[in-house]
Amino acid sequence: MIKIATAECFTHGKIGLELHALAQNYEGNFGSEYIENLSEYGNFDYNDLSVTCSLFIPTINAVKDILNVENPPKPDYLIKGIKVYDENGDKKVSKIMAEAVLKLTDCDIAIGTTAGIGHGAITIITPDYEITTLSDIYTDLRKNNSEELFQRQISGIKKAINIILLFLNNKIDEISTLENVEIIKK
Repeated sequence: MIKIATAECFTHGKIGLELHALAQNYEGNFGSEYIENLSEYGNFDYNDLSVTCSLFIPTINAVKDILNVENPPKPDYLIKGIKVYDENGDKKVSKIMAEAVLKLTDCDIAIGTTAGIGHGAITIITPDYEITTLSDIYTDLRKNNSEELFQRQISGIKKAINIILLFLNNKIDEISTLENVEIIKK
């Protein structure tokens, strides 16, 4: 059984929900909203997947108190406690969030997401890899443009799920061809 846990900000826990629906083989209204054409990815048996938790962590206090991160990077801005970083900060903090949820849950795959000013970052940590990517939509959380924020969220969810499905089907080379992906082999 492969256990996955997420600590998500701009994706609102929806990556974890999608993967849970997939692992449970839910259909209809309770099924996956973003996952299509599983046969394109390979033959992984998704019954061997389990989502330990999917956390929505938008605030700096939640990073500290829930994820037990003692000294996270100081946000560039705070909006009602919500952490706002630039794109480089988002990359660092998504990694910190993934590492923290990995430590808390002892899962096999951990995902951290956060987005402030820029594309928003997603980090996926496994025993052998650290994969960091960006959504395909640039926006600024401070401007409160709901439609742009929504489009960035959808892009981030789809990209993270695509990477996870490729990873589960042993297609690391295909992941490396995706736009804005950094892969570190441990």
